[in-house]
Amino acid sequence: MPTIFFGHGNPMNAIEENAYTRAWAELGRALPRPKAILCISAHWYLPGTLVTAMEKPRTIHDFGGFPRPLFEVQYPAPGDLALCKRVQELTGAELDERWGIDHGTWSVLVHVFPHADIPVVQLSIDETQPAEFHYEIGRKLSPLRDEGILVIGSGNLVHNLHTFSWGRHPTEPFDWAVRFEASAREWIVSGDHAPLVGYEQLGRDAMLSAPTPDHYLPLLYILGVRHEDDEVSFPVEGVDGGSVSMLSIRFG
Repeated sequence: MPTIFFGHGNPMNAIEENAYTRAWAELGRALPRPKAILCISAHWYLPGTLVTAMEKPRTIHDFGGFPRPLFEVQYPAPGDLALCKRVQELTGAELDERWGIDHGTWSVLVHVFPHADIPVVQLSIDETQPAEFHYEIGRKLSPLRDEGILVIGSGNLVHNLHTFSWGRHPTEPFDWAVRFEASAREWIVSGDHAPLVGYEQLGRDAMLSAPTPDHYLPLLYILGVRHEDDEVSFPVEGVDGGSVSMLSIRFG
C-alpha cells in the first residue's frame, strides 16, 4: 500500500465541494482498496500513545462554532481489533475504548472513501515526546504497508490560525509559509528527513509555520512509514487563508 499525509484544513471541507475535496475524492478512486486504515490525526493529541480498540468507533465532532450540518456528519466505519493488536505489538501503544474517529480523520475520509466501509483505527500523538519519537513510531509502523494497511497522517505542514484570514478569501499566502513549504518539498523529494524531524531548529519560517506541534507531527509518522524506493507525489496543493497548507504527500 502507499502511505499518505493529508493537509486537512478547515473542518468545513467535510461538507463542501472544492478543489481540495475533489482531489481527495479522485485520490480515493485511484488507490488500491486497503484492508483497513490507520490514521494519525492532529486532533488526538494527549500524554500517551493510544490506539482505538472498538468494533464501532463513534464519530467525534471535536470543534465548535460551525454550522449544524457539520455536526450532523457521521462516518460509521467499523473498527478493526486485529489491527489494534498489531499496532500495539509494533509500537507498544495502549488500547483505548473511549475515543473514536475525530474530524482530522473523517473530514478527509468522507471524500476519499465515502461509503465508510473500510475499517478505521486511530493512533494518538503523545504530546510529551520530542519530534524524533514520532518519526521512530512511524518507522515501526512501516511493515503495515505490506499487510494491506493504508497508513495516513492528517494535519497540516503549515498551520498558523493566529494569522489565518478568516472570511477574507482568497488571500495570498504569507511569504514565510511559501518558503517553508517549498523547502519541505525539496527535502521530501530528496529523501532528506533530518531537517523535517529537526524542524524546531530551522528558524523563523518553521516556527511561524508550525507554532504548535499538533498539526505538524502527523507528517513525521508518514515520513517514518516511507520506503526508500517510494515514488513521491503531491496530489493536493494550495494554501488556505494565507497560513494553512493543504499540501498532501503520497509515497508509493
